[in-house]
Amino acid sequence: MTHDNRLFIFVIMIRTQISLTEEDYKSVKKESKKKGISFAEFIRISIQKNLPVEKEKPWMNFFGFVESGDKNSSQNIDELVYGTKI
Repeated sequence: MTHDNRLFIFVIMIRTQISLTEEDYKSVKKESKKKGISFAEFIRISIQKNLPVEKEKPWMNFFGFVESGDKNSSQNIDELVYGTKI
């Protein structure tokens, strides 16, 4: 019998609408594609980088600080942080 040690975290999100200039839209589209993330994820990361950090969550200072370019980086975090196993 094998055990599944995966942890699933569900985040409730609120759908919203924003207006962008054509130039901003094209820039976000280009950068999100280059990073291999969705348009919406790029916007969320940009917002988080500009919000003040809650005092009880100082680790959030590092949110978005490291970029690997790997779309599956959240699934490979140990390898990214500690390196490849030999």
